[in-house]
Amino acid sequence: MIHIPTSPWFHYLGDLAAWGTAFLGGQWVYRRRRASVERLAQQTAPDYFITLALGAAAGAWLLGSLNTLQQARPTLSHSVAGALAGAIVAVELWKWVRGVRGSTGGPFVIPLTLGIMVGRLGCLFAGLADQTYGTPTNLPWGVDLGDGIARHPVQIYESLAMLAFLIVYWRGLTRERAWATRHGFHAFVLFYAVQRFAWEFLKPYPKILGPLNVFNLAMIGLIIYALVWIARSNDRPASA
Repeated sequence: MIHIPTSPWFHYLGDLAAWGTAFLGGQWVYRRRRASVERLAQQTAPDYFITLALGAAAGAWLLGSLNTLQQARPTLSHSVAGALAGAIVAVELWKWVRGVRGSTGGPFVIPLTLGIMVGRLGCLFAGLADQTYGTPTNLPWGVDLGDGIARHPVQIYESLAMLAFLIVYWRGLTRERAWATRHGFHAFVLFYAVQRFAWEFLKPYPKILGPLNVFNLAMIGLIIYALVWIARSNDRPASA
């Protein structure tokens, strides 16, 4: 069992580190993938980003709270998975109203992936108070977050999974692979949703439909969204 020093304040440090890392990722995209950024500017308007931000905030608190309000000690909470889902819903509604047909998410893939990778480590070091800990395990890499119980380090699982995606995506992008340049955002959503769906079974969250919790169901929705977009946009010009 690995003992982890924890403090609720580490969550905020993790958030700051996640935002900083995402910013650096955005700078790389701006310098190395300028065409995709310019395409995004041509497709959108300032209210696109306002809509995106409001959708992300609403989704983060709604999905996070739907989960934690069912627990023994009900509390309001927020979730990166909810933020992603809320932003997608808001942006798709904006695009439908404005008549924008192509994908606009490509430039966000690297910043989002980096933010999730780093932010999850902040959740780990925030300990039990963060309520994102895993279920007990006998595996040698189980972590003790302060209660003497070895738990699955689900935050590390997710961080490593997103690192693996980043490596594959970056290679695909720099080599101009069609899946990365045409469907980069939807590949990100698909991978994120699949790996998050899996890790949810290693968390002690309340079940709302058989063995599934609220995040399992949300991830099923994101998987369907990504697959539908990939299937229907194969004949469209590159937009990532």
